[in-house]
Amino acid sequence: MPRLSIVVPTLMESSTIADCLEPLQGARASGCELVVVDGGSSDDTVAQADRLADVVLSSASGRAQQMNAGWRAATGARVAFLHADTRMDERHVDALLAVEAGAWGRFDVRLSSDRPAFRVIEQAINIRSRLTRLATGDQVLFADRELLEATGGFPEIPLMEDLSFCRTLRRLKRPRFLRPPVVTSSRRWERNGVLRTILLMWRLRLAWSLGADPAGLADRYRHAR
Repeated sequence: MPRLSIVVPTLMESSTIADCLEPLQGARASGCELVVVDGGSSDDTVAQADRLADVVLSSASGRAQQMNAGWRAATGARVAFLHADTRMDERHVDALLAVEAGAWGRFDVRLSSDRPAFRVIEQAINIRSRLTRLATGDQVLFADRELLEATGGFPEIPLMEDLSFCRTLRRLKRPRFLRPPVVTSSRRWERNGVLRTILLMWRLRLAWSLGADPAGLADRYRHAR
């Protein structure tokens, strides 16, 4: 049994999937299992993943559904969930393997843009995550299999599945916050505008915390992009 499996949900990620998986090939050669779960891509995402992952699956579209299919098919005692536009390498694998058994948590994050404003944003994300013990999927969430089985994994909702997952796990034990930071794409911020993106995410998180329907939040998110 591998000590660690990394699950990557994908949908139309032909431009990013190789860059995501190639830095992990050394860890893969050392026994780390890479599992890609595609949600119905019509580009060559699956073909690229076939040569770089141990397992490539298809599932219903939806990040929560894909990640649940991934951890159930994985064989590792610990499972990390990596978005295709986030970058981790063997340093991060080593950090995951060094954590005590029965743990869950996430990494600090760094945004890919070199603009000074993004240094402020990423620090705010990391501090907020430590204070609330909540994290988003961009921060490479991880959990041991026993916790995934006890909770059922991610709630299969169209948005906020990552925060809901953390909210369930933090009732069981405190998360671990790992470094070095993983690097995640700042393309959403740059495309939609920094201030506009911050305000949108604040509104959505507030509505979620007050019990809003995730389906309605997903519609608001799609229409605002």
